[in-house]
Amino acid sequence: MSPVTTRLAVALVASFATLGSFAADPGVSHRPRLVVGIFIEGLSQDMIDLLRPGFGPDGFNRLLDKGLVMENVDYGPGIDATAATAILVTGASPSVNGVPSDRVWSPSTLTDIPALLPDGKEGSYTLSDITPARLLVSTLSDEVRIADGGIGTVHSLASDPQTAAILSGHAGNSAFFISDADGRWSSVSHFKETPVPIARRNVGLTLASRLDTMAWEPSRPLGTYPDLPEYKKLYPFRHTFPARDRDRFAKFKASACGNRELADAAAELITGLHLGSRQVTDMLSVAFDLTPWLYGRDADNRIETMDAYLRLDRDIASILDAVDREAGLPQSVVFIAGTPGPSGGRKDDDRWAIPTGRFSPRKAVSLLNLYLMAIHGNGQWATGYHNGFFHLNAKLAKDRGIDIATLRAQTAEFLTRMAGVSEAFTLDDILARRAGDNAAALQRNIYTPLAGDVLITVNPGWEITDIDDDAVAVESSNTLPVVRWQATTSPVYIIGPDVEPATLTGTVDARAVAPTVARILRIRSPNAAATPPVKH
Repeated sequence: MSPVTTRLAVALVASFATLGSFAADPGVSHRPRLVVGIFIEGLSQDMIDLLRPGFGPDGFNRLLDKGLVMENVDYGPGIDATAATAILVTGASPSVNGVPSDRVWSPSTLTDIPALLPDGKEGSYTLSDITPARLLVSTLSDEVRIADGGIGTVHSLASDPQTAAILSGHAGNSAFFISDADGRWSSVSHFKETPVPIARRNVGLTLASRLDTMAWEPSRPLGTYPDLPEYKKLYPFRHTFPARDRDRFAKFKASACGNRELADAAAELITGLHLGSRQVTDMLSVAFDLTPWLYGRDADNRIETMDAYLRLDRDIASILDAVDREAGLPQSVVFIAGTPGPSGGRKDDDRWAIPTGRFSPRKAVSLLNLYLMAIHGNGQWATGYHNGFFHLNAKLAKDRGIDIATLRAQTAEFLTRMAGVSEAFTLDDILARRAGDNAAALQRNIYTPLAGDVLITVNPGWEITDIDDDAVAVESSNTLPVVRWQATTSPVYIIGPDVEPATLTGTVDARAVAPTVARILRIRSPNAAATPPVKH
């Protein structure tokens, strides 16, 4: 053996010996074995603060006492829960990640469709067709799988397919949601695995076989709910899901009972698949709902909302208990991330005399077409309205030799004179960051290929409806959405190895959450996460 070869052999032996002692050293920390993401639509820090004395020690309080608390995570304007979830897992805004809202406008069908529907499916699709391919960048769950070469597993549970797909990303093993049609756990077809605990729930004691016996009632005496007026303490609520109600599964999913179903399935996945029991990192994400209950007779749903929080606290404790039994909480990362709930609500009783009105997008489109025809001649100049945006006929404008920017400006000028419209911004102004009080954030939250041409804001207190006036007289106006302006901020809580307890009361950019979790996991951030991790 040559001297060089001898020296190389000695060096290799020394290296292996060093690595062996390093791995055996009990003082050396290893990457977390399990990460659990809990995403909660409508989570409010104010409500958490109000109800905290009623929480147990092992749910929300465990994260508030032992974790990093970000009280005001800001998503920017015009964001719903689906888009917010995409921001959380990618660390990128909609202009980059491609998911601006739950549903988007389809120019080919002139209707709104799910944002994650693949091309060519606009006219005929099932919810299982939903695909994360429309999410244009990598996600936190993708990076978890990549970090261990695909040996670690990634699963997600949600009440709807798009959230489930976003949470499992492109490389996840499974993504399941509760079907509105029959209450079964259904898969997004992009994901090929069916975990045994989920298969059992569909074969054994199914939700459909149990739903008739379920009821959502107060979990404690009404007098113990804080800040309730006296009259609300006299009438307990009781919500059931009878077989004769064709919407019973949708109502169930929006209730505290639906959250419990998700939590039970999540705990079974952790224990049944032994997540976090190996020397790799597994990930489970689950999405809950704390938005106000809109299916009761009373527009004042404060008791239901508070009860949903108190029940979810126990549900979170059950998930954390499963984590501790399988992986050990000291070897795991758990984060709770709130996403904005719907900005609308139900109309206040007429006796309060709150100023209101009705804005009809259908009538607005008709009037806009008449106005543009008077200027440019016959044709369908406005093709539709969705999610605040009016969509114009770019092909017709091109054929007539009309600059689309000019058409947008004329549209915005007309719409600002319409009753119920507070502001109107053209897409050109939005992209140039000349629109609104937070122009940069508004531009980030627009995905140009799916955006409309003119964005409006409707007066707060107004109902947005396309129901005919005669039908409105018959239909209870309490069922119509009412505009309410509100900030799109929610809290985020994180516990994990080397995470020191701290509370950040200032505003935190939502795009910083994914790189912060990635740093705790000691993996790379998603590929579009350019915002630095939160310092604490």
